[in-house]
Amino acid sequence: MRKDVMKSIIDQGFRITYFFAYRIMKLYWAIRRPKTDGALIAIWYQGEILLVRTSYHGYYSLPGGYIRNNETAVDAAIRELKEEIGLKTTADELVLAIETQHSWENRNDHVTIFSMEVNEKPRIEIDNREVVSAEFYSPGEALKLDIFPPIRDCIEKYKTSRQ
Repeated sequence: MRKDVMKSIIDQGFRITYFFAYRIMKLYWAIRRPKTDGALIAIWYQGEILLVRTSYHGYYSLPGGYIRNNETAVDAAIRELKEEIGLKTTADELVLAIETQHSWENRNDHVTIFSMEVNEKPRIEIDNREVVSAEFYSPGEALKLDIFPPIRDCIEKYKTSRQ
């Protein structure tokens, strides 16, 4: 079997696993209603924001994920950025954009969003397993999409700061 066909089959297996694991987590959240902590990074290039789509939910989000035990929000954001889209950054390149707590998918979700402006369009490397697309959108385009609610606030804040 050709290497690219085998990789495609393996990638599809991962996407299916993520899809079902996410549904199991949603069931767990519905029963337990846990408190979760997440960190995301809004990457801005020439006034556009990078949004990602995953294989397990339908809305757009930013690169990021859950904060592990003994990990800061900054550390989690940096780790997730590398894991999800292959970008490396440092804490001094990140600016706190929004920190919020809200109810989302039956959990009390504490989210920290960092912002990062880049001068060159970054080379994005998605794994095609967890993350299946990553594209830049103008704030107006992004706000028309189904996006994770705190990201909407982050984009609005960015737009206001540019006016």
